[in-house]
Amino acid sequence: MRISTNTIYELGVTSMQQQASAMAKAQQQISTGRRILTPEDDPVAAARVLEVSQAKSLNQQYDVNANSATSALGLEEAILGGVTNLLQDVHTTAVTARGPLLDHTSLSGLAAGLRGRYEELLGLANSTDGNGQYMFSGFKGSIQPFSQTSPGDVKYIGDQGQRLIQISPTRQMAVSDSGSDIFMQIKNGNGSFVTAATPGNTGTGLVSAGSALTAYDGNNYQISFTSGTTYDINQVDAGGAIIATPVSGATYTSGSAIAVGGGEFAITGAPAGGDTFTVKPSTNENLFTTLNNLITALEKNPINKTELQNSLTNALSSLDNGLAQVLTVRVSVGTRMQEVEAVKFTGQDIGLQYDQTLSTLQDLDYTKAITDLTRYQVGLEAAQKSFQKTQGMSLFNYI
Repeated sequence: MRISTNTIYELGVTSMQQQASAMAKAQQQISTGRRILTPEDDPVAAARVLEVSQAKSLNQQYDVNANSATSALGLEEAILGGVTNLLQDVHTTAVTARGPLLDHTSLSGLAAGLRGRYEELLGLANSTDGNGQYMFSGFKGSIQPFSQTSPGDVKYIGDQGQRLIQISPTRQMAVSDSGSDIFMQIKNGNGSFVTAATPGNTGTGLVSAGSALTAYDGNNYQISFTSGTTYDINQVDAGGAIIATPVSGATYTSGSAIAVGGGEFAITGAPAGGDTFTVKPSTNENLFTTLNNLITALEKNPINKTELQNSLTNALSSLDNGLAQVLTVRVSVGTRMQEVEAVKFTGQDIGLQYDQTLSTLQDLDYTKAITDLTRYQVGLEAAQKSFQKTQGMSLFNYI
């Protein structure tokens, strides 16, 4: 078979180009540390690398979201911690106000201090996050949730929503709580019913907050003292009109339990004939109203010690309920923070698995690559020398 001189040249150049191309690719692989430089190097592995890389990017975004959730929940926890400390301080002040030797000046001083705490509470309820969004307004982050028309008269303008952040493929985490649940929906009294002394009582009867023995029946009752030693228990309507008299002519003993409607409480001291006490189902009372009622009771002049003590009993019960509600939300926030942390750890483990998978698919075996580079280099040198020798071949050398 005859081979033309042109063919010899073309074959020689092609051989050198192939060896040079292979050596350049090996050099690029070594410099990048990647086995797959283009999909044609390994189509199946390249497709798998793309799939795993996308999953890894998504997992990294979930980690960013989890960090945002941790930050938001941590800020809420800090604000609720401030509310907790405030309510505990107010509770301590209310207990202090029960001191029998305090005069109007002293009580007014306590009330002045509580005015400042009232404004502080309103400020905490209208707290914003680092993005200028109100924390306790539900989905209405741009709207201030609490609006005051007068002391104690505070309206909630937000909604009941909880803002969510996707922290994993299957989990959305609530990073806020409705201000209505925290500050507004607080049961007064003992949570089942609320006792109170009727303003204008002339005796020294003090009524306790009481407790529910069974489920409270939801009716309104009035304890009416017919004398200093006897009383009737009347069931009344919302306007105070008597519907029925379950107990008539009961003998009064200071501190003895009085059972009514599934609840039990006690009256101590010396009620006068004509004095009345009420028992009503607990209703929602916001913390601002509770605090304002306490302030108003402390500012009242002249002082009626019996009336003040009964007001303080109601205030302390409502503050306890409010504190319990705030602590319940704080526990929920803490639980969510723990869950976010657990999801983050899981995401980090998944990220490591993705890294290992990508390394297996695309990382370079340096020993093999360097061996291949050396082989391609030797091949290129051989091709060059062979081409050089072939180039010098001519029939004229033998004439």
